[in-house]
Amino acid sequence: MKKRVQHIIFALSLILMVSCEEKKKEEDTTQIRKEVTAKDILGNPDYLAISYGGYREKSRDSQPTLAELKEDLKILSAMGVKMLRTYNVQPKLPHASNVLKAIKELKKEDDDFEMYVMLGAWIDCLNAWTDKVPNHDVESPNNEGEIKRAVALANQYPDIVKVIAVGNEAMVKWATSYYVQPNVILKWVNHLQDLKKNGKLPGDLWITSSDDFSSWGGGSDEYHVKDLEELVKAVDFISMHTYPYHNTHYNPSFWGVPTAHRTMPDTTKIEMAMERSIKFAQKQFDSVTNYMKSLGVNKPIHIGETGWATVSSGFYGNKGSRATDEYKQGLYYKQMRRWTNRAGISCFYFEAFNEQWKDAHNSKGSENHFGLFTIDGKAKYPIWDLVDKGIFEGLTRGGNVITKTYDGDRKVLLKEVLVPPTEEEVMAAK
Repeated sequence: MKKRVQHIIFALSLILMVSCEEKKKEEDTTQIRKEVTAKDILGNPDYLAISYGGYREKSRDSQPTLAELKEDLKILSAMGVKMLRTYNVQPKLPHASNVLKAIKELKKEDDDFEMYVMLGAWIDCLNAWTDKVPNHDVESPNNEGEIKRAVALANQYPDIVKVIAVGNEAMVKWATSYYVQPNVILKWVNHLQDLKKNGKLPGDLWITSSDDFSSWGGGSDEYHVKDLEELVKAVDFISMHTYPYHNTHYNPSFWGVPTAHRTMPDTTKIEMAMERSIKFAQKQFDSVTNYMKSLGVNKPIHIGETGWATVSSGFYGNKGSRATDEYKQGLYYKQMRRWTNRAGISCFYFEAFNEQWKDAHNSKGSENHFGLFTIDGKAKYPIWDLVDKGIFEGLTRGGNVITKTYDGDRKVLLKEVLVPPTEEEVMAAK
């Protein structure tokens, strides 16, 4: 009898020890997750970044449901994406706040689920998006509320929101509908940095603005103003955009097939054009780096946006630069990830899923087709290999299992792929 009691006591002791050990592991894991900051995430290839909009309809009035957002987040998580970028926190568009809510719920449902957010606050000038003439020297009165909402969400979800980005392409002068002067962005960046210092925002939250490379001093001298110098010093890192895709039309010096390449196979001509596209993006990255260092500043620079569309009825299609198809998107995506991962640069690749609201009146408008997935959940050529690996098994979008575009037939895809124009054709089109 005594032996039996001893065995029971020993067994209970073992159970208690295991239980304590498991609890300790859980506490350690929680502690580790709490300590993950923007500094740990940005530039870390284990935290792939992507730009995310979950809109599936032709109008943003149709907000994605929580279930739809969670469906998307599970797909992205399976790909190794752990950092999302959103664009606004406008009151009638609860997309970003719902994304944060969806992440929180997924973390409760699965202890291993991990996802963070660079939260965008949209910034406009006075009269933006109205029938009045935009006043680029005066900011919209709506900006203050946008910043307040971003602050509230960062404080509500400190374990998820790791960056606030003030404005999206809000300083670049080709954004004629809404751009502002750098002093507006500087004002709000300084405001957020002051909130951090005063304990009204998490101290390890990073603040930036996400804008075109030229807006960060990498372009013409007209951007090199005192307020931009102060902004470069005020942000925690620079988030710059680079789009060789758009420049196949607007600045195509890199795009045309050189005379020396004329006799090469078509696939080789395309591959070399995409290599030149990566070099074009690298050159823009270097131009921002050089400007920053000319100011005596040395801080991280990451890519807040870059991407390649797969359909275009406009400048980039078969009657334009012939840049548009899934094959070229695949080459660009792979090479961009390879470069940025090796260089310790975060790349918020644009974008996760096609969104048809961006050019609602033109189904073949390029802005609708930057996604790595179609709206109905087909994986495009850049990520066919992930389908082959089975990482999407059991996941769906809109009830559809994740399959490959073109039924995975590369030969059928290549029939639609066009070789870029020659250098002479590019020059003649100018």
